[in-house]
Amino acid sequence: MSNVLIVAEHLDGRLNGSTAKCVSAAQALSPDTIDIVVLAADPASVAAEAAKLAGVRKVLTVANEANAHPLAQVLGPQVVKLAEGYSHVFGPSTTFGKDLMPVVAALLGTAQVSDVMTVESSHEFTRPIYAGNAIITVKAPADRPVVATVRTASWREAARDGDAVVEEISVEADLPAHTRFVELAAGSSDRPDLQSAKRVVSGGRGVGSEENFRIIFDFADKLGAAVGASRAAVDAGYVPNELQVGQTGKIIAPELYIAIGISGAIQHLTGIKDAGTIVAINKDPDSAIFEIADIGLVGDLFKVLPELEAAL
Repeated sequence: MSNVLIVAEHLDGRLNGSTAKCVSAAQALSPDTIDIVVLAADPASVAAEAAKLAGVRKVLTVANEANAHPLAQVLGPQVVKLAEGYSHVFGPSTTFGKDLMPVVAALLGTAQVSDVMTVESSHEFTRPIYAGNAIITVKAPADRPVVATVRTASWREAARDGDAVVEEISVEADLPAHTRFVELAAGSSDRPDLQSAKRVVSGGRGVGSEENFRIIFDFADKLGAAVGASRAAVDAGYVPNELQVGQTGKIIAPELYIAIGISGAIQHLTGIKDAGTIVAINKDPDSAIFEIADIGLVGDLFKVLPELEAAL
């Protein structure tokens, strides 16, 4: 018998799409119940979104000013209290989940299963190793709750035609005083979120400079796409590191991925291997990116992109 508790990821009163992907992973278990917990200062709007996810029985809301910011050391003890009676506790393999779920696993005295790609049984899962070049099957202990992060690039979002019950609850947990929120430093953008966008345009070292990267932003705006970058472009200072795609950046699975001036290092390919259609534009015909691209165009990006923009 499987009962799954999913920890919702949210920001500014909006549910992150990664939570819907966790629901899809939970459904693969064929569980008896799937519940979602929303921890926030005011969880009402997030809970309303979560209640629409198909297959969810109940949305638990924990309203506490201490939950105004997602601090793992504060959320962890509360999740552990809520986990009583559940066989599985899932979170997304995003920055949020990678921060929180190891704390939950440690407090529950179990090992975390990371980056779940497929569900083989209630306690067996597959996950990538060696930068995604190999897939391993792991088995979690049957006598303890399964704490896992879900590889969001491997799962589609659950449908939003559900009607789950929303239940307000209180949690009595000892919250630490040694960890406190200071500030959130984040870039603001009207473009889609990189990890959940359906279309992504990325630039690499071949773009040449921070000033030249404007051509990538302009092209992405034409497509209504998010903007990404290779590690080489980030290390060169063309764009901030929150745009990095790859093994040490964000793992994404858009329907369309356009790689511009990106050579195709294995670390970058790891981050886009689950993309639907990959388009590569590079003037070097021997670039590794062409080996995995569905559509490849050999040419100077500074000549090709204006022509594509005009066509769009």
